[in-house]
Amino acid sequence: MNQYGKITCTGKYIPTRKVTNDDLSQFMDTSDEWISSRTGIHSRHVVTDENTSDLCTKAALNLLEKSKLAPETIDFIIVATITPDYQMPSVACQVQAGINAVNAFAFDISAACSGFVYALSIGEKMIRSGYSKGIILGGETLSKTLDWNDRSTAVLFGDGAAGVILEATDTPHVLAESLHSDGSRGGSLTSGFVSNNSPFYEQKDEKSNWLEMNGRAIFDFAMSDVAKDIREVLEANDCEVDYFLLHQANIRMIDKMARKLKLPREKFLTSMDKYGNTSAASIPILLDEAVEAGTLTLGTQQNVMLTGFGGGLTWGTMLLTL
Repeated sequence: MNQYGKITCTGKYIPTRKVTNDDLSQFMDTSDEWISSRTGIHSRHVVTDENTSDLCTKAALNLLEKSKLAPETIDFIIVATITPDYQMPSVACQVQAGINAVNAFAFDISAACSGFVYALSIGEKMIRSGYSKGIILGGETLSKTLDWNDRSTAVLFGDGAAGVILEATDTPHVLAESLHSDGSRGGSLTSGFVSNNSPFYEQKDEKSNWLEMNGRAIFDFAMSDVAKDIREVLEANDCEVDYFLLHQANIRMIDKMARKLKLPREKFLTSMDKYGNTSAASIPILLDEAVEAGTLTLGTQQNVMLTGFGGGLTWGTMLLTL
């Protein structure tokens, strides 16, 4: 009998330290009006004594508590992140140890702000191949990648982790998906360059380790490639979409996307006002917020579209029935 992946639980963990726009104005040439009018962001949360693995472990524990599942029943853990604690071990392996999921295999993927959509797609294929339960997480500590003297980037990002539990069902819940990459434009958004200090390496690396972004290029990419992808998925699937959960980068992007697609703005949920841009964590944070608020209810057959886009360049859309 064929089986498919279904989201049965959502959860998250947000660091306790909240940083408002007014807080940033104390050491940066900016203001709440300047930031909020351009981005829709009023605050973000940042870590003070935690790392990505801590956030993801706490999000996974939140999922287990909500679902009442025993950790040993989890078959796999996938973490989407561009801010791992180490290059190895993976964040997913640290989560596996932290929640005592002794029977799970675990790995990370790196697809920046598209990461959760990519990971959810992979996890759903795992369920189709015969596994019964998996945890999919997006988690970031972007605060450690920022040049806090650069207001063009430092005001945008926040830290957090969130995810879902996928379980096997005999009914398809992924109605459509579309995943893309364009490495030729990868220089538009970069972070974490690793310098080569080998005595045998002759070139001097002068690339920045900080997160750097060409904001105009990313905005144009979203309005062209990402909007086109959403439109094509909608046209290929004859169903009513109840809500759109897009990567939470900028309120102007969301507003313009709705206008460009000629869709009701109220169908586009947002949470960047409280959390900023949390990269791979932004869509699952938004999803859990919507479930907690009662806007979305698992098991009710609501149709939602998840769309991530960002560094790589990467972008991807999934049309789901909850």
